[in-house]
Amino acid sequence: MPLQVRGAACTVFLRENLLTLLTIIGVISGTLLGSGLRAFGHEWSRREVMYFQFPGELFLRMLKCLIVPLLVSSIVSAIGSLDLSLSGRVGFRAIIYYMTTTICAVMLGIALVTTIQPGRNSEAYSQPKATKLVMKDTLTSDTLLDLLRNVFPENIAQATIASYRTRLSYDPSDKLAINGSLETYKIEGEYQSGSNVLGLVCFSIVLGITLGKMGDKSRPLQNFFHALSEAMMIITGWVIWISPLGVFFLVTAKIMEIGDFGDLVGRLGMYFMTVLLGLFLHGFGTLSILFILATKKLPFRYIAKMGQVMATAFGTASSSATMPITIGCCDDMGLDPRITRFVIPIGATINMDGTALYEAVAAIFIAQLRKVEMSFGKIIAVSVTATAASIGAAGIPQAGLVTMVMVLDTVNLPAEDVSIILAVDWLLDRFRTTINVVCDALGAIIVTSLSEGDIAKTRATQNDREGATVHELTEIEKGDH
Repeated sequence: MPLQVRGAACTVFLRENLLTLLTIIGVISGTLLGSGLRAFGHEWSRREVMYFQFPGELFLRMLKCLIVPLLVSSIVSAIGSLDLSLSGRVGFRAIIYYMTTTICAVMLGIALVTTIQPGRNSEAYSQPKATKLVMKDTLTSDTLLDLLRNVFPENIAQATIASYRTRLSYDPSDKLAINGSLETYKIEGEYQSGSNVLGLVCFSIVLGITLGKMGDKSRPLQNFFHALSEAMMIITGWVIWISPLGVFFLVTAKIMEIGDFGDLVGRLGMYFMTVLLGLFLHGFGTLSILFILATKKLPFRYIAKMGQVMATAFGTASSSATMPITIGCCDDMGLDPRITRFVIPIGATINMDGTALYEAVAAIFIAQLRKVEMSFGKIIAVSVTATAASIGAAGIPQAGLVTMVMVLDTVNLPAEDVSIILAVDWLLDRFRTTINVVCDALGAIIVTSLSEGDIAKTRATQNDREGATVHELTEIEKGDH
């Protein structure tokens, strides 16, 4: 190949992948700088770390600011512009895909942790120094009921800023006799800061279906949501150019604030590697197999185009904050925007494969440390609870801690045992978030591929209707003349 042609090809590659390369460089540079600053031996205060994190915090705030308007407008616009029967089939395919991947992730995690048994050498284990967590202020049943309550928000405006949570208020002096027994707590409800994403998604789906049924009467409102969705994507395009700098400072600050990482990995090394192995096998094994079966194509060409998405997910540790970038990436791949704007927000809300795998591994790992016998029935219970907890994570404040307590309840372990794994959870959270967003993007490609025939039929029907309408108008004009 001539040198000029190679130079031109290299220039085109850099131009098309510049942002992705810069973001990856930001992650690597942040890791190196954070490690270098810690190597000086200086004990960085929380305020000093906060100063380093501040530029990254601003970037994260910009992304999170886009979540609610983009999520609502995208779902309403996508469903409203699709034929109702088509939107139903698209939604059904998306949910089947997400449920399949979540169940596969849980089964893979359980298989790995029961085979490797990272907690079998509990005598050599010493718990990291951590503040004892008093988190047992809800029951598993309360958490599941809160999930359903958040699906149906009583105030849609409030759902943009707060989620509902049940809290048990313990007061030994205030005893209430119920069915012959005494209860020393009150069941109270409260709203905690953080968008109720699950409620917003459900409301947007219902509104989109309604606009689709209204037909031409809903055209002004559909145009509004479509224009709002496009405007949010344009703003996203501006914000993502800050992502290399944002993830650089976020990663640097996180590396600076940890203690002796080598010591932590030494204690939790087998658990850490078990979760990482599970995430890697699921992300590049299970998902690839499902992708090949559904599309008859290899997924690696598409995964290679997700570098920007994966780097941002790793830097922010938030599927929701990465959602605008995931949608933009799918648009760049040429996917039908009606499908991506429907599938991606739902995936960012209910599809948490990495979280499900991690919670199943963590629960059984802690059980191994505590010498708790794991029967087949308990393993099944862990798998079911981990699946339910990962699906409902978006509707629960402090999702990681609360849902982990749900899974620990399944094997009768105390909530305080969560502190055992928190030492390395911040890093594992970034890896599992990366797998979550890759699964969302691959899901959009799979659903688009499976829906191609339906989309073609819908377009043909729509063209026939438009042609008939034009013909009728032409005949009317001839009659007038």
